[in-house]
Amino acid sequence: MATRNQRILVPEARAALNKLKGEVMKKKGYNVDQHTSHLAKYEVAEEKGIPLDKNYNGNIKAKDAGKIGGEIGGSMVSEMIEMAKKQLNERSKLT
Repeated sequence: MATRNQRILVPEARAALNKLKGEVMKKKGYNVDQHTSHLAKYEVAEEKGIPLDKNYNGNIKAKDAGKIGGEIGGSMVSEMIEMAKKQLNERSKLT
């Protein structure tokens, strides 16, 4: 299976991002965790009725790819925003 590791700004954060993805997608009802978070895209695709191959997906429409990635990435961003809000609220209580 070909995997594509997207470049992140802080490579050391990859494990934490995978953990976050697993937690967020599990919270949304997907059968993944921090160790199987790379499988989330297949579960999202299946739920949305988008055929996704484990080897090559260069033939899927950009719209379909966006539906899959948007579900995952959007959920992660929403969770990070909530985490940041919580941290800011905790800090403001200390001052």
